[in-house]
Amino acid sequence: MVRPTQLLHPARPPAPLRPAATVLLLRDSADPARPGIEVLMTRRSATASFAPGAYVFPGGGIDAADAQCHALSTRRPTQSDLRLTQAIAAIRESFEELGVLLAHRSDGSPVRDDDIARLDRKAPFAAQCQAHGLTLDGADVFVLAHWITDRDLSRRFDVPFLVARMPEGQEPVADEAEQFEPVWVRPQDALARHAAGDFFIIFPTIRTLERLTAYATVDAVLAACSAHDEPLFASCPRAGLLNGREVRLMEHEPAFGEVALVCPDGQIVHPLDWQHDQPVALLKNVQRLTAPNPGHMTGPGTNSYVVGDPATGYAVIDPGPDEPEHIERLWRATGGSIRAIVCTHSHADHSPGAAPLQALCVNAGLPKPPILGLPSASTARHNSHFVPDKALADGELIELIGMNGNDTVSHTLEVIHTPGHAANHLCLVLVEDSLLFTGDHILNGSTTVIDHPDGDMSAYLDSLDKLDAACQRHGIDFILPAHGHVLGDHRQAPDNPLSPPEGGARRAIAQLKAHRLAREAKVARAMKALPQGTPDEWVKLAYDDVPERLWPVAKRSLLAHVERLQNLGVFNL
Repeated sequence: MVRPTQLLHPARPPAPLRPAATVLLLRDSADPARPGIEVLMTRRSATASFAPGAYVFPGGGIDAADAQCHALSTRRPTQSDLRLTQAIAAIRESFEELGVLLAHRSDGSPVRDDDIARLDRKAPFAAQCQAHGLTLDGADVFVLAHWITDRDLSRRFDVPFLVARMPEGQEPVADEAEQFEPVWVRPQDALARHAAGDFFIIFPTIRTLERLTAYATVDAVLAACSAHDEPLFASCPRAGLLNGREVRLMEHEPAFGEVALVCPDGQIVHPLDWQHDQPVALLKNVQRLTAPNPGHMTGPGTNSYVVGDPATGYAVIDPGPDEPEHIERLWRATGGSIRAIVCTHSHADHSPGAAPLQALCVNAGLPKPPILGLPSASTARHNSHFVPDKALADGELIELIGMNGNDTVSHTLEVIHTPGHAANHLCLVLVEDSLLFTGDHILNGSTTVIDHPDGDMSAYLDSLDKLDAACQRHGIDFILPAHGHVLGDHRQAPDNPLSPPEGGARRAIAQLKAHRLAREAKVARAMKALPQGTPDEWVKLAYDDVPERLWPVAKRSLLAHVERLQNLGVFNL
């Protein structure tokens, strides 16, 4: 875990969570010219305390009485007590707000509008249903998603987004107090109207409607939700700043981990725009400067990291290409107090800046910082030749130690040799703060090229396992790659049950390894389909989901997969 002393913003407790439930009532469009799903939405009161004026799905808080009504409802064998309580709350809220009741009579026939007309929407719900012999259709309400309100908001809810088919023979009538203007709308139309500015919806509603567009019928949605009887997706969003404006992010989005690291308690202060002129503070002891070398291989540019503080001096990780202005900015970010320059590997966008940065220190009359790393192997490309002042050993520690008043301050980098992308590649763990610097081994937004022969796919996969073990050993939640934003999230917290116990770093590694093995399976299928084929022919099949302009680069990784498959005895060509 990151030391609290290194956080940029004071800790603050988030608002407590309130249990709630909402339900998406669905029907299939009757208009053959506009096929698809329609969902029932209503406009919230302009004076509502949460999302005033927004179009929403019916729902609200879970009452204690909802958990006491299980005997009044049908139930699936796989439906837990919690899920049934949530379904009953959603049924009650849709009745109170819209006069829609998911229930049936004692003879098994569905409830109709005339049954509902005999009920009082403001009177106790369960007692009325029992008095009229009605059974709630809780078994027909499925969970689609699980949302937890963002940490920055003053009112927060723990909300399952449930789905159910709209009962036949009923018409929604808004209560004209909390909800107004019930409307049936296709998800894609709601999103288009929101983009046009005449249908205001909030972030969780937007993302849920986006997911619904993937389904053609109500049956398809219900089948997906009933397959495992668990949410199809879950999120506790975070917010940052982009172009000076607030943006919301879900866990799978590239900048989510960075906001989690910098603003763990939900402060909306961190800019996510890529720029090359100023260092970006991630912690008090970690800064990032992105080199001005953007491209399809480098993304927004190569990230150089500055670790340390004025008391300890600094280590610069990956000084980048020989870009004088970038090197000058690195020198200024450290005040010239550089204790070590570490190159994760020898590629041309990572190591050439090391010698010029070292020279700046010497020319300023400051101590000469050693250039550390592993020498390039004989298999490296000609533009990746690199010889450090000192070769690092796997497990070696690089220590920055200083005094802050009477207190000793330390920042320790542990070296992990991770061949695969390059034979001399290494990663670094900032031990005290459980951060993993991955160079090009793990990127955010793309997968790294395994360039045979210096790159080796088996070594790459083995190194992923080695990094996973390091994450487990050090409790690492965040990955700082050489390209892209920080990856990961903090560990499971009392207010965020959605975070898996292993944290986001291990999850990212597991997903990356699964992706690589899935790609390898496609390579194997391509080779099987065209046993006499060429790499150019195989890449069209194995990388058919990658833009054609990237196939020449993808072919490098394909060759690494081919070599691995041959070594494993899968193919002998």
